[in-house]
Amino acid sequence: MEEYSIVKYPVATEKAIRLMESDNKLTFMVERKARKQEIKKAVESLFKVKIVKINTWTTPGGKKKAIVKLSPEYPAIDTATQLGLM
Repeated sequence: MEEYSIVKYPVATEKAIRLMESDNKLTFMVERKARKQEIKKAVESLFKVKIVKINTWTTPGGKKKAIVKLSPEYPAIDTATQLGLM
């Protein structure tokens, strides 16, 4: 799978913004069949960041959501600013 087909769009809910500010995490909607390693590789390649941990789950609507924790040297707020979320 290509990187752009794995990562669909960032999520900017109140909870996602709070996680971004307090825990250095970003939230994305991703391709349902993508594995954690594929998501990690795609996000690192697209946004030039290093990922420490990924949590994924499928929503009741059948979409897959991923919360990625960035390495401390890559602030999530800077990446969110590049994405136009902040």
